[in-house]
Amino acid sequence: MLSWRNQEINRQASKTSHVITADEHARWWAVVRTDPTRRVLVYVRDGVPSGVVTFFDLRVSGPATGSWGFYLDADGLAARGETLPAWLEVMREAVDHAFDDLGLDRLEGEVLGHNAVVRQMNRRFRFVEGTPRTEISDGREITVIPISLDRANRRRR
Repeated sequence: MLSWRNQEINRQASKTSHVITADEHARWWAVVRTDPTRRVLVYVRDGVPSGVVTFFDLRVSGPATGSWGFYLDADGLAARGETLPAWLEVMREAVDHAFDDLGLDRLEGEVLGHNAVVRQMNRRFRFVEGTPRTEISDGREITVIPISLDRANRRRR
């Protein structure tokens, strides 16, 4: 999980772009694994662990909402020539899990403004972009765009 997160392509697509240390990861995991508002799932493609999907800020009272993000083993998938099919599959499975298994009414997330490919893929899955905002993270100025998908608007297989 940590080695995938530290791959250059994943760091550049994340708000936190520095290399995450083992200690930093262990502190994160100690909190996440017992937090009832979070879920961390390993994406498996053809029997090979190939990525991580995180759901967080899960709220089940009132309208059920939550946020999500994911990253893939970009290097491993590229070596196998499976990047695009895996990307489509993990997004499809994560959206299905959010609405069908977690019972969410609305799924939220964020994308960095410079990440045109992910923004395009999000639109393909019918996510709607909100108002961009500027943040400073790891000493760099980034544009963060909120995204959301309502249950009624999700793309069905």
